[in-house]
Amino acid sequence: MSRRKHLIPLLVFTVLSGCGTTGEQASDDHMKGESWAVTAWGEHFEIFAETDSLQVGTASMAFTHVTILEDFSPLVEGKVSAILVDSSGAQSSFSKAESTRPGIFSIDVTPETTGDFALLFRVETAAQSEDIPAGRVRVGEAGSPGGLVESAPTAVEAGAAATGAAISFLKEQQWRTEFATSWVGSGGLSESVRGPGRVRPAAGGEVLLTSPFEGIVTGDPWPYLGQEVRRGAPVFRLMPRVASGRSFAELEANVVGLEAELDAAKMRLERLEGLFELGATSRRELEEAQARAATLASRLTASQKDLATTRVGRRGDSTPSETVAVSAPFTGRIARVDATPGQAISAAAPLGLLVRESPLWVAVRLRPEAAAGMAAPEGLDLRLPNGRPPLTFRGDEARMVSLSPTVDPQTGTVTALFEVATDVAQLPIGSLVEAEILLAGERTGLVIPETALVDDGGVTIVFLQTEGESFARVEVTVLARQSGMALVEGIPQGARLAERGGNAIRRATLVAKDVGEGHVH
Repeated sequence: MSRRKHLIPLLVFTVLSGCGTTGEQASDDHMKGESWAVTAWGEHFEIFAETDSLQVGTASMAFTHVTILEDFSPLVEGKVSAILVDSSGAQSSFSKAESTRPGIFSIDVTPETTGDFALLFRVETAAQSEDIPAGRVRVGEAGSPGGLVESAPTAVEAGAAATGAAISFLKEQQWRTEFATSWVGSGGLSESVRGPGRVRPAAGGEVLLTSPFEGIVTGDPWPYLGQEVRRGAPVFRLMPRVASGRSFAELEANVVGLEAELDAAKMRLERLEGLFELGATSRRELEEAQARAATLASRLTASQKDLATTRVGRRGDSTPSETVAVSAPFTGRIARVDATPGQAISAAAPLGLLVRESPLWVAVRLRPEAAAGMAAPEGLDLRLPNGRPPLTFRGDEARMVSLSPTVDPQTGTVTALFEVATDVAQLPIGSLVEAEILLAGERTGLVIPETALVDDGGVTIVFLQTEGESFARVEVTVLARQSGMALVEGIPQGARLAERGGNAIRRATLVAKDVGEGHVH
């Protein structure tokens, strides 16, 4: 059968079948020899069959598109049968065991008798088998060919929702893009109040590490952003800083002078110890000599440390052993590094910021009237920027810590603090979020995935699937959003909705130049 420019008559049929046309009226419209199409959905597969007119004893080609509903990919391997069932239940089966192209099975349908038949498609794969009812057809004769008499009930429901002109989006396009459809059903979303929020550490969940004295920051260890550190592990090391007014030569001279003084003090102490044993000197004079020797030894040790520190800071020698560690007070991650290796810093100078990964707090700003009417929250829904999937916390996963008793004079809002059971990998500290506080009670209506909503020049729309390759643009009103779902008005229950791929359908309408061109099988 030639498949040239068949889309226009197909679209005409779509509108008719969408209104639920059956019986003799459909027969009069479609018994004129044109090809016809039928769409039916099962539990596992979608069938979209484009078929020549049906004549007894004549082979009619049914180009049967089979989509796997689990992932909306084309069926590649399997057996597909078109089955005609007469009033007595007798079946005439016409099968194709391999696809012409991925997803397309070209089935020769050669009816042996005229009359009306129930039409079903059987899809058999290695994993499963399914029979999918597809309405009723009539088999005619050469002078009065037959075709579709009644669409499948599910197709009628989908078509009845069409309110706009049919839009073509071919199966080959659907299979190549992120695409999925589903039935529109009723549901409910929790009552809620909403406000902007910011993620922050929980109380005591961040600490600014500072220098305990004037010193020089060594390069070992050296923290980096995002590094995980355990409690008690050294994050920075500092060596005491020598006064900048003292030259290297002065420090060396001081060490040499103290070494000489200490040697002299030790020699005098030895003499006094001998005289004390002979009773030739007093205990007081001996103790004064011991104290002087100890003082000189301490001063020499300090001067030697100053000299070693100066060598490191001014000559780049190896790190001395005398350093002081600035350790992590809890297990967490490095959020900021404020110093650099070799930097001379003053006492209390910031070195870096350490934060706990979990739990986290979310500070939500609410209108005073919303905060006043907020009962015990049952959960928290966070919408993240850049189109990331929302995060939902229920029960113990979200705990309200506090509700501010005052209104912020700058923003005119009341702040509610929530503790959420997540970590910085999912919810980075400082993130701006749109927070929805879930309350008791429920709003019911039509609930659809948010991914189905398309922004069409500032108007929120969805696309309803009226046939396998035909869609209708429908404007909707969004009443509420929650946990990746939306409560909407404007579409009927039981319609077939493009829950993913709506933007691709919209782009296809913008670039289409000739809607009369179909696809070649």
